[in-house]
Amino acid sequence: MAVTAKWRQHIEAWQRSGLSQGDYCMQQQINVRTFTARLSDYRKLPAAEPAALIPVQIEPPATAAIVFNHVQGHRLDLPISVSASWVAELLRCLA
Repeated sequence: MAVTAKWRQHIEAWQRSGLSQGDYCMQQQINVRTFTARLSDYRKLPAAEPAALIPVQIEPPATAAIVFNHVQGHRLDLPISVSASWVAELLRCLA
């Protein structure tokens, strides 16, 4: 007989409980012979494949930046946190 989801839940709950089969069955009002038969069927099932880990590459978040592009191809990237007065002074010096 196939092991239904209900019996899987009972078997896994029994395994976690630490109780004997008899005590678990008495507590759950389950016939011990039926439980033993379903447990036997459960143990005959093929083992589940272990979960595989998939490599993940995490890219750093794109940071906001102030970008200056010069007509001759030069580029200046500044963090968004740079002060406006510093940028103004830089532009005065480059002018």
